[in-house]
Amino acid sequence: MTQAQFSSLNLPQSMLDNLKQIGYNDMTPIQAASLPEIIAGQDLIAKAKTGSGKTAAFGIGALTKLEPRNYKVQLLVLCPTRELATQVSKELRRLARFQPNVKILAICGGQPIGPQIGSLQHGAHVVVGTPGRIKDHLRKGTLNLSALKTLVLDEADRMLEMGFNPDIRDIAAQTPRDRQTLLFSATYPDGIRDLSNDFQNNPVEVSVEAQPEENTIRQRFYRVEKDAKTATLLHLLHKYEPTSSVVFCNTKQQCQDVRQALKNAGFYANALQGDMDQRDRDQVLATFANRSCSVLVATDVAARGLDVEDLDMVVNYDLPRDPEVYVHRIGRTGRAGKSGLALSICGEREHYKVTTIEEYTDQTVLYDTVPTTANRETELPAHPPMVTLSIAGGRKQKVRPGDVLGALTGAAGIQGAQVGKIDVFDFFTYVAVERGVARKALDQLLDGKIKGRKFKVRRL
Repeated sequence: MTQAQFSSLNLPQSMLDNLKQIGYNDMTPIQAASLPEIIAGQDLIAKAKTGSGKTAAFGIGALTKLEPRNYKVQLLVLCPTRELATQVSKELRRLARFQPNVKILAICGGQPIGPQIGSLQHGAHVVVGTPGRIKDHLRKGTLNLSALKTLVLDEADRMLEMGFNPDIRDIAAQTPRDRQTLLFSATYPDGIRDLSNDFQNNPVEVSVEAQPEENTIRQRFYRVEKDAKTATLLHLLHKYEPTSSVVFCNTKQQCQDVRQALKNAGFYANALQGDMDQRDRDQVLATFANRSCSVLVATDVAARGLDVEDLDMVVNYDLPRDPEVYVHRIGRTGRAGKSGLALSICGEREHYKVTTIEEYTDQTVLYDTVPTTANRETELPAHPPMVTLSIAGGRKQKVRPGDVLGALTGAAGIQGAQVGKIDVFDFFTYVAVERGVARKALDQLLDGKIKGRKFKVRRL
């Protein structure tokens, strides 16, 4: 079946050229179903999961309606978490390259509010943020939504789960009645219907079921005593030796405990949890996505917005109470037709959760024997393939990825292929380099300059 192409839409040529440049040729099912309606100005309620291409769907449609000369907020995207808001704002910046001078701000909690106020005072066309912080700015009068054209509620079901319903309603009340409202949700609980009824005008409904990829995900369950869960996790990591894996826990404290146990065993592991400040969260996500950290231990809320290609393995250290959450967790591996591994460690009191998973997925769970790897656990785990260098300069200092790449591949003789992901944040930049050239790369950045300036650089 031929996939629909962006060129079939009524989009500016400059937008089409930019989409081609960033590798967007064929539309995903959710884009093909929703973009014509969004471009036509219709309100939309769409069932779409993370990884379906929904950001480009609402981004392409809304960005074409901006008036760059009018430095007022014309597009507002509400997200449940800081990580997702950061991810969405990055994608919108890529999509907005087709027209100059479009300013996009991420406004989230967990960050100082002062710099955000300063950025808003300079004007912005697009704001992406979490409901609580957006409401703070509206209350302070530092954000004005009177010129808003498009309101997007991204992962609306998660925002309702997290108790943001009152904030969303307060925010919507301060926007023009004739705005376009786009609602994206992975599930359709009753609260979503209520939001749609209250906020939308004759919305078009779009539901694209994800293509089943169960055959690409191998699922394994292990029944163990409660105090044997950590030892079992170590056995599994030693047996399968994943380059990148996410270990899911149900509490923040459990995340810290598991992470410490992994570090004690020699694994390159980090924890991602809700009470970290934004800089630490950005650093943890960057080092995991660029393959310089092998294991990420996370809660479900903290992992929202995590988008890592080719994730080898997912481990449920704690099984979730909601079987739908289990499906979301394991769906982070085995993407795009590639094989993935989903392992679940079941404590003595978690068998009822297995039963709900069996009923929800209509599959019978088979338990495996915990592998014995004692003869290998005296060896240290393999190093991650990459090392991250942290540069004390970012978007606010006009640092761009190309500047960092140029500084590394100059006199030092480092090949471009030896440089991995480069993530530029407001005040910091993280660059991944192959482990074998890490020392040379660090010396090159310490001795040289980026955009004619010296920056502090350290190895993480």
